[in-house]
Amino acid sequence: MSSIDWTAFAAGALAGALIGALFFAGLALGVQLALRRTRPAAILGLSALLRISLLLAMGWLVAQMGGAAALTGFGLTFLATRFIAIALARPTASGKP
Repeated sequence: MSSIDWTAFAAGALAGALIGALFFAGLALGVQLALRRTRPAAILGLSALLRISLLLAMGWLVAQMGGAAALTGFGLTFLATRFIAIALARPTASGKP
């Protein structure tokens, strides 16, 4: 039976929540900036490159520092942050955000 390092899991979860918040805030900012441009592809591409690079670098760092438990916490919390970001971005039934 394997044992889970809950401290590493919690540290990874905290890192996942922080990176998730930064990732989706960066996405919102990139989309807002792109909507103001006549050629939005460059803004969207640069935004995606920066966000994905940060996500992968932090995931690698978390995995190196805390192992599988930390990486699991990181991934699960990032996924939860994604669901929260989608729920906040989705318009309400009345049409008002």
